[in-house]
Amino acid sequence: MTYTVSEITSYIKMKFDTDVLFSRIYVKGEVSNCKYHSSGHIYFTLKDSGAQIACVMFAGKRPGISFRLTDGQSVIVMGQISVYAPYGSYQIYADEIRLDGIGRLYEEFEALKKRLGDEGLFDVSHKKKIPRYARTVGIVTASTGAAIRDICQISKRRNPYVKLILYPAQVQGKGASETIVRGIKALDGKADVIIVGRGGGSIEDLWAFNEEATARAIYECVTPVISAVGHETDTTIADFVSDLRAPTPSAGAELAVFDMALFEKNLASFHERLTDAMLNRIQAQRDKVKNLEFRLKNVSPENVLKLKRQKTAELALRLKNAVTRAAVSERHRLSDDKTRLEKAFTTLFNERKTGVKLLANRLVSANPAKKLESGFSYVTDAEGQNVTSISKINKSDILNIVMTDGRVKAEVIDTEKARCE
Repeated sequence: MTYTVSEITSYIKMKFDTDVLFSRIYVKGEVSNCKYHSSGHIYFTLKDSGAQIACVMFAGKRPGISFRLTDGQSVIVMGQISVYAPYGSYQIYADEIRLDGIGRLYEEFEALKKRLGDEGLFDVSHKKKIPRYARTVGIVTASTGAAIRDICQISKRRNPYVKLILYPAQVQGKGASETIVRGIKALDGKADVIIVGRGGGSIEDLWAFNEEATARAIYECVTPVISAVGHETDTTIADFVSDLRAPTPSAGAELAVFDMALFEKNLASFHERLTDAMLNRIQAQRDKVKNLEFRLKNVSPENVLKLKRQKTAELALRLKNAVTRAAVSERHRLSDDKTRLEKAFTTLFNERKTGVKLLANRLVSANPAKKLESGFSYVTDAEGQNVTSISKINKSDILNIVMTDGRVKAEVIDTEKARCE
């Protein structure tokens, strides 16, 4: 009988799914190829020296893990073994994952880190500032080993005048945390800054710096504390609670001990800058004094009088020039007026002369003597008034008849009005 691939795979899957052992099983191994998918699922491989098995924890099962899964961790996975039909491969569908062996230390580390963090021991607001120019540096570490040698060498190179106080502490094994705590309390208030640390090692070797007692001693220390534990990649609870974390003991010494050569160089630079600033300030004050002297000279009575005289002379000259210009302008104006007046007088005189001639001619024409010479005469009454109408003459009135060569006195005998034709 021949079977299809799907039929064989379905049969094998059924065997896995119906096996009570595989329905809830605990498998121990090392994590590798761990990937967190965007969907929320976690895919990884669980292996040991002889074999490996694929694992998946779906997003809905994520509450079953209290830490972040990474390669290299030794873990115990609880779940169900079944077949993934499309690939024909079997895998563990994880419901829970916990650390194993050293992994338990990681779990304790994460649990303590979370609890102390929730209490606020890691808050930045509690961090104390490391003094820039520490004169005394306390050190809590083993009296032998690379850590204290590195700290002493770097301190001597950077500043031989800084005082170092060592509290020889046990930094590994049973009772190490207690000696570290005693060292911190012994140096608190006796140094400007305290370095707490040791060289690198495994998580078990560094565990004294993950103890709660160590963390609380650092937190309660009045003196600023620099944590300098292990190598750069090592991280301990002491690093989180300290005021400053140094990646190594050597780096801790670099941070605690100021560089005397650099300090002297900066001091010389400050001296030079201060000198330049003072010289510039003095020169600025000199310039200010000169400016004030110049301004004072300008406002002195002698200079003010001199300026007034000069201004008066300028005004007199301007007045003289103005008067001269006005006189010249007035002469020109009078000359123009004279010319216009003479022209107007001549015109008026000629007009009047012509008018007189016309009047004379008219007067000559109207002269009665002229008319008398032509045979005319005129009549006046006894009083000498011209008689121009017969209505003004009565019978027996005496009239005077004036002729060109004399006068005739006559009496009115009778009057006769002219007839109108």
